Amino acid sequence: MDLLRLATAGSVDDGKSTLIGRLLYDSKSIFEDQLESIESTSASRGDEHTNLALLTDGLRAEREQGITIDVAHRYFATPERKFIIADTPGHIQYTRNMVTGASTADLAIILIDARKGILEQSKRHSFIANLLRIPHLVLAINKMDLVDYDQERFLEIKREYTEFASRLQFSDLTFIPMSALHGDNVVERSANMDWYRGATLLHHIEEVHIASDRNLVDVRFPVQYVVRPQSTEHHDYRGYAGTVAGGMMKPGDEVMVLPSGFTTRITEITSGSEHLESAIAPMSVTIRLADELDVSRGDMICRPNNQPTVTQDLEAMVCWMSEASQLRSGSKLAIKHTTRWARAMVKDLRYQLDVNTGHRLEDVTELGLNQIGRVRLRTTQPMLADEYHRNRTTGSFILVDEASNVTVGAGMIIDTE
Repeated sequence: MDLLRLATAGSVDDGKSTLIGRLLYDSKSIFEDQLESIESTSASRGDEHTNLALLTDGLRAEREQGITIDVAHRYFATPERKFIIADTPGHIQYTRNMVTGASTADLAIILIDARKGILEQSKRHSFIANLLRIPHLVLAINKMDLVDYDQERFLEIKREYTEFASRLQFSDLTFIPMSALHGDNVVERSANMDWYRGATLLHHIEEVHIASDRNLVDVRFPVQYVVRPQSTEHHDYRGYAGTVAGGMMKPGDEVMVLPSGFTTRITEITSGSEHLESAIAPMSVTIRLADELDVSRGDMICRPNNQPTVTQDLEAMVCWMSEASQLRSGSKLAIKHTTRWARAMVKDLRYQLDVNTGHRLEDVTELGLNQIGRVRLRTTQPMLADEYHRNRTTGSFILVDEASNVTVGAGMIIDTE
């Protein structure tokens, strides 16, 4: 079955965790003991209803404050599709958590409180989703029960957000009025909003088309592991394992290995013990080549006439994630791009991006926790990179503090020249 990765975002108390809890509950995706536990906890806290947000808010601080702090992942499936949901926090001080939680999402659900309308936080989350190139966006206008299921209120928010989103680059934008607390238009259609003719949230995420979102043109296969069994039976076996980052590969295809530049042909593609006729992103496979080339972890297999840029100079948007340090010109860090490690120096901090307004702050000398900015990097080894809008895997990287081995930044490549 197809897999869809979802990320939720929204302002504090817009009902993100309740929505996911409702989705899991109404689609019969939670166990009886989980339901009994949250019913018991809800009763002991004096809640009027069973608090479905407790299904995702697992930290004690989250339950005490009624907010999401960390990214919670939940898994469920329907007969149509499998889902991984990342419940990301809405507060500005947890911007890094939202960036990491939404970085692999195919679809983002941004919640709006129907009473409050579009807030600064709503615009910030939309801007980050746009920066991360999430192709599909659902604007879930929640708590419609608190505005008496008013159609005009829904249309007013829809008009305002459509005008705001015209400055962004979303290819697919859907509006759904709902009440997560009561289940209106989450899994079942709402009898209270018979004026709404669109799909419920579950039906929409089951049917949304994501196959064309993947780059099936540019073959990219970062080598993660060289398979060399030591048994006498397989003494001459040499395979290259990894995850396909783009394009389609088939036995017989001519390919090039970078950075060496040698060409050869694919003789076999396997997944476990199964022989495959083709492999596409994001499948994890092992491939064998016709010639014995010097191929190691960090190398890239691609087409001879369609290669990533081989460069030591990168220009990228970086989200800084460290509380203990700041990113400045001259900072030296480790960089991990696909399966390749190197060291990098920050040549220049061009500007900081105000994620609330989208404005550039030119006169800054450093990036602090949760701040996003455009930087120029110089690496000690050539990176085999694409621009992020073309390939989210080969166009992204992480920065690591070499002293503490802590991930301190996440980057999206804008320019490889």
